[in-house]
Amino acid sequence: MGPFLAGIAVIGGPIPVVIDVIAAVAAVALAVRLRPRGHRVRWVALVVFALASGAALGLLTCWIIGDLLNAFDVTLTVISRAWVAAAFAGIALAIVNLPWSRTRRKAGAIASVLVFALLGAVGVNADFGQYPTLASVLGASSFPGLPPSALAAQRAAAGSAPAAEAPLWSTWHAPANVPTTGVVGAVTIPSTVSHFAARQALVYLPPAALVADPPALPVLIMLSGQPGSPEHVFIAGHLDSLIDRIAAQNHGLAPIVVVPDQLSAPQTNPMCVDSSIGNSATYLTVDVPTWIKANLDVQAATTAWGIGGFSQGGTCAIQLGAGHPDLFGSIIDVSGELEPKIGTPEVTIDKGFDGDAAAYDAAKPLSIIARHAPFPNTVGVFAAGQSDAKYSAWIATVAASAKAAGIRTTVLSSPGTAHDWYTVRYAFEHGLPIIDAQMGLTS
Repeated sequence: MGPFLAGIAVIGGPIPVVIDVIAAVAAVALAVRLRPRGHRVRWVALVVFALASGAALGLLTCWIIGDLLNAFDVTLTVISRAWVAAAFAGIALAIVNLPWSRTRRKAGAIASVLVFALLGAVGVNADFGQYPTLASVLGASSFPGLPPSALAAQRAAAGSAPAAEAPLWSTWHAPANVPTTGVVGAVTIPSTVSHFAARQALVYLPPAALVADPPALPVLIMLSGQPGSPEHVFIAGHLDSLIDRIAAQNHGLAPIVVVPDQLSAPQTNPMCVDSSIGNSATYLTVDVPTWIKANLDVQAATTAWGIGGFSQGGTCAIQLGAGHPDLFGSIIDVSGELEPKIGTPEVTIDKGFDGDAAAYDAAKPLSIIARHAPFPNTVGVFAAGQSDAKYSAWIATVAASAKAAGIRTTVLSSPGTAHDWYTVRYAFEHGLPIIDAQMGLTS
């Protein structure tokens, strides 16, 4: 069922159009039903009042939840606010209809409430780019297990490659039958040391990894945001499609991508540290690399290993990338934060660091960068949406600290996007070539 649902788009395609049309028809029908005979002015005033008050309530809700309470830690865009206002306006029109409706019409008005709510949800989702398919909305897996033959070939070659003496781009000779695209599949990465309750991970094997005698390749560990799951990196971030295009220009060469679960559940944030919430840091820096080295044919050099992520995953990427320069030579921080957090600093310290404020301060990216400086062999890509003022400022601060510590830094600003997956796609498209060069995949 997952692959079938994955083919049903909720961003673009016919479904949003159908919802828009149904909502428009419902709004017209509700407005017409309100009209009393001989009272056109009163009717117009009532319709305008319902629409205006509903829209105002929607905007007020956005302000309270998004700005005043900062429930999402993200500033809602004008587009998202407009969709919420439109949904509330329609709902208000339906509610005003109820006192004047008979039973059948009341049922229609109640049904229209659901239509308008769906209208707002689909519009906001399209603005964020979070759930592109029905499978992603329902949490159904879109990816089967990694093909056994491909994984068996990788396991057979894992750890057998000699240390690279020259960059791979200069020694690789692609066979005639190199595939045009890579494959993505689910794997289970055991938490042997950390005992972290991780969900299934995803692995992308590029075309060069699928030939009969594959070369040892670099590896890129990527992380979703929170809430989220490993699938978002591919479904919303389109990372596999992007790397396929890059590989097509590079004779099939690209990094192997491993997307582990750093959260354990969509709404849980272990903050990529070891705590009572879960030993996420040990899972990502011990269990995951151990599994990779045992099961995938990857290069051992630090410059061949990278870590990246979006939002909470971006914070994790700079925490772990800067905290383990002996493991990671590349970092991609897309819209990351200045500190790990699960609420206010007080709540974060209490629940995530057992009341230890010093441990909390030590886990902040700027503290980690300062502690491990200088970085003579690390490349960092830092990105945020042009319309995302808060995260752009944070990214600029972290990037400046990284640059001062010796990290070869690139800062990207995604034109016209905010804290969303459109920003992620831009960052991947313009940041991965920089990482590929660091990894020896391009000259």
